[in-house]
Amino acid sequence: MNLEKELQRQIEIIKRGTVEIIPENELQEKLKKSIQQNKPLNIKLGLDPTAPDIHLGHTVVLQKLRQFQDRGHQIIILLGDFTARIGDPTGKSETRKQLSETEVLANAQTYKEQIFKILNPEKTKVVFNSHWLASLNFAQVIELAANYTVARMLEREDFAKRFRENLPISIHEFFYPLMQGYDSVALEADVELGGTDQKFNLLMGRTLQKEYGQEPQIALMMPILEGLDGVNKMSKSLGNYIGITESPREMYGKTMSIADELMVRYFELVTQVPLDEVRAIENGLKKGAMHPRDVKMRLGREIVTIYHGPEAAQAAEEEFKNIFQKGELPDEIPDLVINPEDLSEGQIWLAKLLVQGGLAASTSEARRLITQGAVKIGEEKISDANYHLTPVHGMVIRAGKRKFAKIVLVN
Repeated sequence: MNLEKELQRQIEIIKRGTVEIIPENELQEKLKKSIQQNKPLNIKLGLDPTAPDIHLGHTVVLQKLRQFQDRGHQIIILLGDFTARIGDPTGKSETRKQLSETEVLANAQTYKEQIFKILNPEKTKVVFNSHWLASLNFAQVIELAANYTVARMLEREDFAKRFRENLPISIHEFFYPLMQGYDSVALEADVELGGTDQKFNLLMGRTLQKEYGQEPQIALMMPILEGLDGVNKMSKSLGNYIGITESPREMYGKTMSIADELMVRYFELVTQVPLDEVRAIENGLKKGAMHPRDVKMRLGREIVTIYHGPEAAQAAEEEFKNIFQKGELPDEIPDLVINPEDLSEGQIWLAKLLVQGGLAASTSEARRLITQGAVKIGEEKISDANYHLTPVHGMVIRAGKRKFAKIVLVN
């Protein structure tokens, strides 16, 4: 193997989409030694299992792990069952609710099921930090805490902001970054990954490894992925997300709704398309040699293929074409059952019906969809938010571009 060629190849792949590597020269030295000694690096990602459902925004770091894994390095997924009982204070304006052990373990199991949609389970270690943190005695905890000052802790923006605003900061919250850093000591991590919001915690690992006589890890930070609105961070609470357990149809349809200017970013961060192909797509779009619609359809196929396979991706694309280009209905439309007690003089408020059928999250959202002209009954567009419907068995209601329901009347 040509050492320099393999080194440059690994660096090129690892730097794909990264925001910051601290320090990059040390990463090169670690990689060089790894290649020379044929010894994989320990690549760490810590996950606190506080929310069990993963969306594409979470997969940015998972895709980076897969790139390390494909180059032969050891991936270590650290599920913070112990630290999750505290909760990461990063970006929080108040002390977080502590999770029970039952909640933590249930969420951890879901995480393990979902991360292996991207990572190779046979080449991934999954560990829990309770294995070493729970056994620390009080003297060892004091020794750990002695490695960092309160002044340094208050350099964290979230802590500093709460301190300035006289908001409470519990002492146990200071232990979160210390424990995350100690995880790197326990695992002898060579590289730790995280989002840009995790910079303080990742650098804590470097600090503590030095104090415990280890070679400090590299902090590699990935960007925060914008959601479907193209502005805000992808988030379930904002509704601008693509969940990795969603159906192929929903996943593909949502991908087709992203802004054109985000396509290349999504290709780079959440797909496994080789970087030279991504750059070719970027150039093709700039020169007008590629149509944005065709590129976005390719993006939809790539994303669905990762989580559901190529056949499901092709089927989702065909259905999308039939619905949005040919005006056809999807093959499967969920039933919306209406009972006699739902009706008043044979009618029901349309906004209420949309919520009942799962086509809107609330009546306020339903009213907004109606007034925006996004709701159809059959082929008729309804724009009156106070509209009352006389339901007919088999009638199809459509809300937005991707949500359908077929009325089923129960006598």
